[in-house]
Amino acid sequence: MGRRFVTVLGTMKKMYLYYILFIPVLAYFIIFSYAPMYGVTLAFKDFKAIDGIMGSPWVGLKHFTRLFSSSVFWEVVRNTLMINLWRIIFAFPAPVILALLINEVRHNAFKRTVQTISYLPHFISWVILSGIINEVLSPSRGALNYLITVFGGQPIYFLAEVGWFRAILVITGIWQSVGWGTIIYLAAISGIEQEQYESAYIDGANRWHLVKYITVPSIIPVVSIMLILTLGGILNGGFDQVFNLYSPPVFRVGDIIDTYVYRVGLGVTAFGARPPDFSFATAVGLFKNVIGLFLVLGTNFLAGKLNDGEGAIW
Repeated sequence: MGRRFVTVLGTMKKMYLYYILFIPVLAYFIIFSYAPMYGVTLAFKDFKAIDGIMGSPWVGLKHFTRLFSSSVFWEVVRNTLMINLWRIIFAFPAPVILALLINEVRHNAFKRTVQTISYLPHFISWVILSGIINEVLSPSRGALNYLITVFGGQPIYFLAEVGWFRAILVITGIWQSVGWGTIIYLAAISGIEQEQYESAYIDGANRWHLVKYITVPSIIPVVSIMLILTLGGILNGGFDQVFNLYSPPVFRVGDIIDTYVYRVGLGVTAFGARPPDFSFATAVGLFKNVIGLFLVLGTNFLAGKLNDGEGAIW
């Protein structure tokens, strides 16, 4: 044990510059991720601003009892799960498919152009993107509704239609993130040994066979890890996107846990929330994070079993 400690210490001395560079990252997580954890105690207290977090009285599981007996909360959970289920079915495979298609392109200039165009929406905030989407889908001046009226149909207010809102969230989410998601899969594909392709080509394999029997199996561990991370955040509905696109008419299908916490916790009465209730909002957030933790652990275990440990994070 002592010898191992000396070895580790010696390695740290040799790599001290890297550890110095790591200090800002470590400080960031300590200040913004770990230090605020004491605020979780709000879920078990009746918070009073005048008394502060530590001075507020303990109430045990009062807010969780209220949480589990609230019909609004379970509607919000159902909305969050449904939206994320759609995203897993349709949005999760999208960057994988795009990466495979880009990898098959042999014209480098065209490949770089496609990658650049597909990346661009990722760097635009949802505040701006929501404005673009509102203009495109506007019932009075939107391009999509213009085409509908040209063909004899009636304009549709897509963002205020219960039947359309979730589909719009998924489609616009794919548009915004698909290009950025391909980076990971293209990096995984570039790490595949070229000798495998050459051997298969000599044996008579065509392009489809190369993709099916070499490329796809080789990136399965990376896909598994990304799936684990996606399932771990299945209760994160994408606050920025939903908040900037939804409105009271679609609350029934679009209100998610994050927007619910925002409305209840900060008391945004314009959206129909009650006065600020920080303790109840903290209880909702804590419940979401605990469920997310178990989802990550369960998915990681399953990925390890299915891929002989290759797809597991730990």
